[in-house]
Amino acid sequence: MIKIGKNNIGNSYPIYVIAEIGINHNGNIELVKTLIDEAHLAGANAVKFQKRTPQICVPEEQKLIEKDTPWGRMSYLEYKEKIELSKDNYEFIEKYCKKKGIDWFTSCWDIDSLEFIKNFNPVAYKIASASLTDKMLLKEHSKLKEPIILSTGMSTMKEIKKAEQILSHTNLLIAHSTSAYPCKSEELNLNVIQTFVKEFDHPIGYSGHELGIQTTLAACVLGACFIERHFTLDRSMWGTDQAASLEPPGLKKLVRDIRVLEKSLGDGIKKVYDSEKRIRDKLRLVK
Repeated sequence: MIKIGKNNIGNSYPIYVIAEIGINHNGNIELVKTLIDEAHLAGANAVKFQKRTPQICVPEEQKLIEKDTPWGRMSYLEYKEKIELSKDNYEFIEKYCKKKGIDWFTSCWDIDSLEFIKNFNPVAYKIASASLTDKMLLKEHSKLKEPIILSTGMSTMKEIKKAEQILSHTNLLIAHSTSAYPCKSEELNLNVIQTFVKEFDHPIGYSGHELGIQTTLAACVLGACFIERHFTLDRSMWGTDQAASLEPPGLKKLVRDIRVLEKSLGDGIKKVYDSEKRIRDKLRLVK
């Protein structure tokens, strides 16, 4: 069991639901506020963001490539800088999430971003699938006391085990994921969740990028004790992650169905319920 905020994460505890806002806010703090509100109303336990230092994270050969955006034509570097949230923005997020009673944290894509986010004392940290082989970034995360979620999209089992070795002494959680946006059903490979449960002595979860919620519910049945889904107000909005995101009604349905599912799974101990006894007395010929 690992504790994130006030929530215990593990097989015998309620599934922890993370609404991944990511960069779907497009750098607009009013949109951030609305997304937090909707995630809270849907019953999510946490919202998550992404933090990058564009000068570090954007490859040199891509920085000057021009791109059409809602703010006009600009270089890819300018676009990435445009959608980054500021220190004031994160101060607002910290206070507003505390007021709403919802956890928040961030995936930091570089060490500078990690140092920046540490100032806000989030309840956890996320390592994105793209960063799983970044040994320096993993080592910096390994110094943290807070829980760390490692996402495993586009990674081999060998790469995952190497990352796990660096982070094994931390409060580590591992998320199965396939890094396609949106992801085809035949590439979800949800049975990897069971493989991870057997392979690693850490809470196992699922970070999904598929359309709909049915397969995410299946991930819960297979043993995921935390769930992350990308979240937006409108899937037709500008942005690379919008199409693979849930809108507010979808997130609300997902949380609702997860809670029903948890009750339905029970404790695994076969018993005769009081509601069955009258039926048993009526229908059983041999008792």
